[in-house]
Amino acid sequence: MDQAIVSPPLPDFLKLLAHELRWKILTRLARSDYNVAEIVRFLDQPQNVVSYHLRKLRDLHLVTERRSTADERSLYYSLDLETFRTLYLATGEAVHPAVGLVQALSPGAHRPVRVLFLCTENSARSQIAEGLLRHLSHGQVEAFSAGSAPSQVHPLASRVLQGLGADLSLHRSKHLDEFRGLSFDYIVTVCDRVREVCPSFPSDPERIHWSFLDPALVEGSDEERWHTFEQIALQLTTRIRHLLTLIAREQGARSPR
Repeated sequence: MDQAIVSPPLPDFLKLLAHELRWKILTRLARSDYNVAEIVRFLDQPQNVVSYHLRKLRDLHLVTERRSTADERSLYYSLDLETFRTLYLATGEAVHPAVGLVQALSPGAHRPVRVLFLCTENSARSQIAEGLLRHLSHGQVEAFSAGSAPSQVHPLASRVLQGLGADLSLHRSKHLDEFRGLSFDYIVTVCDRVREVCPSFPSDPERIHWSFLDPALVEGSDEERWHTFEQIALQLTTRIRHLLTLIAREQGARSPR
């Protein structure tokens, strides 16, 4: 006689995702950060309803919030991809240990994907993102960066990337006007201010926003400033790894069968 199978209790993670509005919020935030007004608009729901569901998602640490540097009255909401991944895999493992799929880019199968990162000064966030994407994709993705008011590459940005195996030695700060008229697959703004002035580009590339503070503006000791750059680089690494997975999946969807 077969032994009785005792099912584990339904995880809170799945209970949370079972609500249609919360699922819509998460799938939107998986691609870009948004403020409350934008979430209200694409859900077509009252703000108090949206705020309630955002609070539920924050309670499980799936969603984080950060005050906008462009407008301090506004909050940007982000999906914590690592927390989501951990809970997702733990849920799958509760059903069967062989759960999980890793997708990789297919070398030479498509024209190179082109990604442009934008921030204000093109000194830290967008430079780190450019270097990381080129490094983590092993050159299969063409990465670029620019700023609305470029200055110069921050030395701590170069140092933190060296520690991750990437190189910024040949990078320079560039104005976004250098890239007007060029085609990209993704435009990723990593600064709240530059999102407000981001120009249009040919081929209507997907716009993604990652709301990051500017590590160059953080004051304190050398150790504190270094720690800020290090944390920004680690957060960008997580985001870029997930962006590469998204690119790989969308490449696969466009492949001829």
